Amino acid sequence: MMLAESIFVDVVKHAPLVSIDLVVLDDAGKVLVGQRVNEPAKGTWFVPGGRIAKGEDLDQAFTRVATSELGPGDWRRSRSRLLGAFTHVYPTNFASIPGVSTHYVVLAHVLNIDHPLELPADQHSEYRWVRRSDPAPDGGIHPYTAVYLDQLSA
Repeated sequence: MMLAESIFVDVVKHAPLVSIDLVVLDDAGKVLVGQRVNEPAKGTWFVPGGRIAKGEDLDQAFTRVATSELGPGDWRRSRSRLLGAFTHVYPTNFASIPGVSTHYVVLAHVLNIDHPLELPADQHSEYRWVRRSDPAPDGGIHPYTAVYLDQLSA
């Protein structure tokens, strides 16, 4: 269930959001990152992901988020592994309202792929495959994504 913007602003002001991040690995062990076009974290390189909607179970949310962020595919949570639960707090929000931060509780999942993706352009302006040791792309790898990269290389 998607909320009207005015209601969602109130939720963002007063409660944490629960989301799924997709740490997508290719055959070479590189991670997919996209340059975000929306707040929070606009302009930074971040892994794909999205919020869990009220009424969705984790499997439904995973499939919906993966399809939305990665394009068509057989996106089952059972084909991923949980990297961990993380707290992400941003000083900005989706509506660019001053003084309203965004707080996420994120369930990060590692997903190995071996086929090309049909990546949509509504959340990210461009995509790259990176390793932790790679120089940061323009705008920089967001520190929260860098944590995922560090955990993968540990």
